[in-house]
Amino acid sequence: MLGQQDVGHRIVVRRIVGIREGRPLFSDALGELVELSETHLTLATAQGPLRVARDEVHRAKRVPPTRRPTAAAVIELELAADEAWPAPTRDRLGGWLLRAADGWTGRANSALPVGDPDRPLPAAVDAVERWYTEHDLTPMVNTPLPLAAPVGAELDRRGWSSRPPVLVQTAPLPLPAAPGTATPLGPATPASAQVAAVVELAAAPTEEWLAVAAGRKGGLPDAARHVLTAVDQIRFAHAYADGALVAVGRGTVTGPGRWLGLSLIEVLPQARRQGLAGRVIRALADWGTAAGATRAFLQVEQRNTGAVALYQGLGFTTHHTYLTRVAPH
Repeated sequence: MLGQQDVGHRIVVRRIVGIREGRPLFSDALGELVELSETHLTLATAQGPLRVARDEVHRAKRVPPTRRPTAAAVIELELAADEAWPAPTRDRLGGWLLRAADGWTGRANSALPVGDPDRPLPAAVDAVERWYTEHDLTPMVNTPLPLAAPVGAELDRRGWSSRPPVLVQTAPLPLPAAPGTATPLGPATPASAQVAAVVELAAAPTEEWLAVAAGRKGGLPDAARHVLTAVDQIRFAHAYADGALVAVGRGTVTGPGRWLGLSLIEVLPQARRQGLAGRVIRALADWGTAAGATRAFLQVEQRNTGAVALYQGLGFTTHHTYLTRVAPH
């Protein structure tokens, strides 16, 4: 049976749709699993969303994507993502990247093993361990899958743990038109119940914006400000309702493929489930399209089913996954 690790992946479900002459009738559905609860699962199919009660599921399993991205495509996207989240301390190990940012976020404080490290794999992992130890950080490695599966196997052998899987999702730009007042996180929201908010984009974040980011990420050391701002093409979204900040977001355009990177999409608790996250994303997507981006990407933990459903409703699908691996203490 399916588990939370399957959210964001392509699955096939055989469900019971009736009984004839005492025998069950079955129907198969194929699509991306966007939500899995104790009672229901939701698929994004070619015909639209399909919600199935779990007690109607006869059999379900993950199936391969229609087309797996090439190694070159994964490397291009991972390098664009690195450029969009730039660690202030950097080094190279052949084609691998070594990154540090005073421990602020896993992405900015982990090695990225893309390309050839110019030495045997065990020696490369030894060098990663030494570099992070010299920088007073726990060694970590981001392993894009299946590209870095051999690296993952070496880390398994050494007893490294894994953080929750992350989906790297992409969508073509421009994004599809907003579907009225419907929200992918639930039924359509009446216009009278939505927050009357204005989304403003700025080249630099306000102190209020930074305070929201600090609350989500656990503080903002000096290195964090570098990670957040040291990108040439960047915009910070601020959504205001009645003069108060109610949602934020960050967009960057990086890489030769002109990728729009979306990050730190956050709605304050009092304004959630009002469609604000989608409005922030669309505002950043419009800016990115005007700036020459042709595709958008974001990174989301696969266990965050609400966010996965939101992004699916905006046209995002899973490109590949990665695991952040952590060395034993």
